[in-house]
Amino acid sequence: MAKKKVEETRPEPRDVKAVARTVRVTTRKAKLVLDLIRGKDVKEAAAILKFLPNKAARITAKVLKSACANATHNFQMDEEKLYVKACYADEGITLKRYMPRAKGSASPIMKRTSHITVVVNER
Repeated sequence: MAKKKVEETRPEPRDVKAVARTVRVTTRKAKLVLDLIRGKDVKEAAAILKFLPNKAARITAKVLKSACANATHNFQMDEEKLYVKACYADEGITLKRYMPRAKGSASPIMKRTSHITVVVNER
């Protein structure tokens, strides 16, 4: 029997992600911000988020920074080559509250939350 030659190959680059769970911003508003940074380089995405006035932009900036830190410290990726491969907002729990209305009735108030995920990878 012939021995098989074992080649030393570099593993495929991994997708590195960071998630912020139960953030008090609606999924619909978070998706508007995430659409702006999808596919961009990390530095460009951070600059875009820095100058957006939305609450979702501040939270997404933190998640992006965390994803970059995960990539550099845990997987020894080069921060200069990182880009936003994917980013999405999933619906979290909804806090149900009630507002008193006329004639002893009440109207529901839905305080929505979301889970924001940012995935980065090397180019």
